Amino acid sequence: MSLFFHIGRYASFMKSVMRLPEQGSVFRKLLVEEMNAIGLQSLGIVALLSVFMGAVICIQTAHQIGGWIPVYTIGFTVRQTMILEFSPTLIPVILAGKVGSNIASQLGTMRVTEQIDALEIMGVNSAGHLVLPKVIASLTCIPFLVIISMVLGIGAGLWVGVSTGVSSAADFKYGMQIDFNSFDVTYALLKTCVFALIISSVSAYHGYFTSGGALEVGRSSTKAVVYAVVIVMVANLLLTQMLLG
Repeated sequence: MSLFFHIGRYASFMKSVMRLPEQGSVFRKLLVEEMNAIGLQSLGIVALLSVFMGAVICIQTAHQIGGWIPVYTIGFTVRQTMILEFSPTLIPVILAGKVGSNIASQLGTMRVTEQIDALEIMGVNSAGHLVLPKVIASLTCIPFLVIISMVLGIGAGLWVGVSTGVSSAADFKYGMQIDFNSFDVTYALLKTCVFALIISSVSAYHGYFTSGGALEVGRSSTKAVVYAVVIVMVANLLLTQMLLG
């Protein structure tokens, strides 16, 4: 019964979140702040992980082919891995830890210090006022972070492949181009948008309905990350089956 209770409360919560903002100027200011927190402040960790992952995939692929498979396979493998799985799936999972915990702890603190109650007493739709900017910022910024991750990962793979001598630039670029299907990028971005919505809304849900004190804020933050990651993994399986199966 607890599962159905949370599903129903989440649906009611999202209905409140998706209402039109009451004050456009305040909403735009909050949106810019959230885009900075979710997008710009996450750029460093996304870039670092993507560069190292692209480099590692290149080296591991070169080790596995062992001269029995064409060298251009390295470029092909780096491209496919970054576009299909690492960037659109693992980057959002990492952001669930960074962004999701921040959203949950922020809203949880506002709840236990009665700031949300104060907004409701003033007649403000607190769910829409506080959560909608976070959801829109996530849907806007996380896909861009994923695109940057793809570019940096493939670029790092090319640089490492050429600098270590495991592949020439021509072979790597040929592997990047062979059998390229533009739908792979579309598939990756569709997944990313769904994951961005899950991360922002699930984290906000746990933070918004926090009850108790500071200890419960920490617990809500932890639950937000765990549930967001689990739901992202389940959604990844379902979307992959629907779009590529």
